[in-house]
Amino acid sequence: MARPRSFDEKQVLTAVRDQFWDAGYAATSLEDLMRVSGLGKGSLYAAFGDKRRLFLRVLRGYTDDSHGHLRRALAETPRALDALRALLEAPTGATTRRGCLMANSTCELGNADPDVLAHAHRTYETSTALIGDCVARAQREGDLPAGADPIETARALLAAQQGLLFMSRTGMDAAALSATARSLAAQLLPDPAGD
Repeated sequence: MARPRSFDEKQVLTAVRDQFWDAGYAATSLEDLMRVSGLGKGSLYAAFGDKRRLFLRVLRGYTDDSHGHLRRALAETPRALDALRALLEAPTGATTRRGCLMANSTCELGNADPDVLAHAHRTYETSTALIGDCVARAQREGDLPAGADPIETARALLAAQQGLLFMSRTGMDAAALSATARSLAAQLLPDPAGD
């Protein structure tokens, strides 16, 4: 009879995720994973499989969490336009220096790993759909021009947000990032009255 696991799976996956997020996939060794998880090689592999399977699992968990957060943030903000502006302003804080694990992983592995590339595609399509729904709500609320395509606008907003996130990783000053976010918001989220 197998022994019950004597570790907190969620805690281990969080520690492993943070290791991959900080160092990247290639630079993370088995020793790194054993150190941050507190598990030996046999326990780590028995519970989660090899390094690649473990990485894909934490990447899926990260994107599931991110989509849950995005869904709540877009739905719970009273005015959709304010939620969309907040989406652009999110990467301007000091806590974004790590970037987005999905974007980092796509840059590192997208050309070499078809599973990462397929996951990235699904992730960005889901994000686009969630943002597109918020754009459509802003149109219904009269805060965005009715004639704009919600999905095209959502893709532009997502590209701008990811660009700001990348720029934040370079160490760009928070004030400059905030000014850039405001400029992008003015261009991508125009007032329907033209004010």
